[in-house]
Amino acid sequence: MSVRILHAADLHLDSPFEALTLAQAAQRRREQRSLLRALPELAQAHGAQIILLAGDLLDSASPYPETAKALAETFAGCASEVFLAPGNHDYYSAGAPYARLTFPENVHIFRSPRIEAVALPELGVRVWGAAFTDSRCPGLLRGFSVPKQAGLLDVLCLHGEVGNPASAYDPVSAAELAASGLDYAAFGHVHRFGGVQRAGGTVYAWPGCMEGRGFDETGEKGVLLVDVAAGDVQARFVPVPGRRYEILRVDVTDADPVQAVCAALPEGAARNIYRIVLTGETDRAPNPAALRAALEGRVFALQLRDETRARRDLWARAGESTLRGQFLAQLKQQYDAADSDRARETIVMAARWGLAALDHDEEVVTL
Repeated sequence: MSVRILHAADLHLDSPFEALTLAQAAQRRREQRSLLRALPELAQAHGAQIILLAGDLLDSASPYPETAKALAETFAGCASEVFLAPGNHDYYSAGAPYARLTFPENVHIFRSPRIEAVALPELGVRVWGAAFTDSRCPGLLRGFSVPKQAGLLDVLCLHGEVGNPASAYDPVSAAELAASGLDYAAFGHVHRFGGVQRAGGTVYAWPGCMEGRGFDETGEKGVLLVDVAAGDVQARFVPVPGRRYEILRVDVTDADPVQAVCAALPEGAARNIYRIVLTGETDRAPNPAALRAALEGRVFALQLRDETRARRDLWARAGESTLRGQFLAQLKQQYDAADSDRARETIVMAARWGLAALDHDEEVVTL
């Protein structure tokens, strides 16, 4: 007997996306609902009999009406059995969406902090799980072990953090997992897929979030497809197409920053959200307005950071009988008289901004 599971977590539907414009944030929330609706399609495409949603499906207890409607309707008609273990962002309470909405019969929501099971005899599996009932939660697996029954597989759906005993979000130890008797433990809470791990006879994993929401969640995101059989668990990461957050470092030494950045953007960049970090040595500060204008439409959203350094020969032209030379000469006097590294750094930045203003005949602001 074996069973195929689609394991997903941490969709954080209706995230505020505060770093984006209001229109972009609204678009991202619509796209999140599309990710939710993609779950039964993924399950069908990969032949998954069970979908495990290990918490933080919602970012808060107050979803938009469109999201609540999508949540209630998405799994209707889905051939898979669906299990949801509320986490710290979408914890279960009498007023929570999970209590107020009507879900199809194939959706099972854990509502108590006590570990309990739903048996699926036709699949030869028991699905164990529990719910956060507050934004913080003590360890739910303490002292737990499954009463083994011949011919039944035991899997867990739970929001929690393994290996951090000080965690306020259901701390779980490897020893507790090893003693649990579970075949597979599907966790949520950690937003990056960290591989498939084992504690004793129990295999466990986090799939990470299905789509990044900030620059701490960069790169490819997706779900796990898990085949569970007695004594054998095989899991693989399945990427899910979506917008990605990416950090791109561009060296602009001896180069026009606009040209250097445009050349560094990979194919498909228009779909993604970028933090572009400018590095290298320059004698003047990059022009953010020019960069933003050049990248309009080439990325979905943009954050710029200037980590360039002043050229070592910044003061070489300080003696010239030009406006540039007089400007640099005055600042070099202040630089030489400065009594701290911080003061000297401020003067260097003033020189670079001033040179940029002279070159562009406009006021230059920081990125």
